Amino acid sequence: MAPMANEDAHRTDPQDAVAPWRAMLLAHNRSLRAIENDLKAAGVIPLNWYDVLLELKAADEGLRMQELSERVVLSRTRVSRLVDELEAKDLVTRHPHPEDGRATLAKITKDGATALRAAAPIYLDGIERHFTAHLTSTEQRSITKGLSRVVAAQDRPPITPT
Repeated sequence: MAPMANEDAHRTDPQDAVAPWRAMLLAHNRSLRAIENDLKAAGVIPLNWYDVLLELKAADEGLRMQELSERVVLSRTRVSRLVDELEAKDLVTRHPHPEDGRATLAKITKDGATALRAAAPIYLDGIERHFTAHLTSTEQRSITKGLSRVVAAQDRPPITPT
């Protein structure tokens, strides 16, 4: 995809392009580690469990494993193992898809929803303390706008030459 048509479109220094990427990765990594530590100290579910349970909670009828792996933000490659761990703790159930016997649906249990509610305040406080508290409201809006554009560009189907 071509750069945005504005004064920034003519950057020549490769470091200009790498610096925001590196800052985003470092901020993501450090913030997640801090939030993971907060959740651990509070004795609630780990962050990667929270991620899976949050997606399952949003899907009333459950999700196919493929859909779940597409929706989670963290540990995409370990979704099946994470669901195994959650199922062993009775936080998730798996059952055959009612319309497609080849597919398996994962669904949050009552205990899973309880665990998610217990972790939510720590998670949300962690986002505030470890991330947004260090940004002005203008910076937060700019980051949201810019990164949302990146996400939208990645979600578009590729353009194929005719």
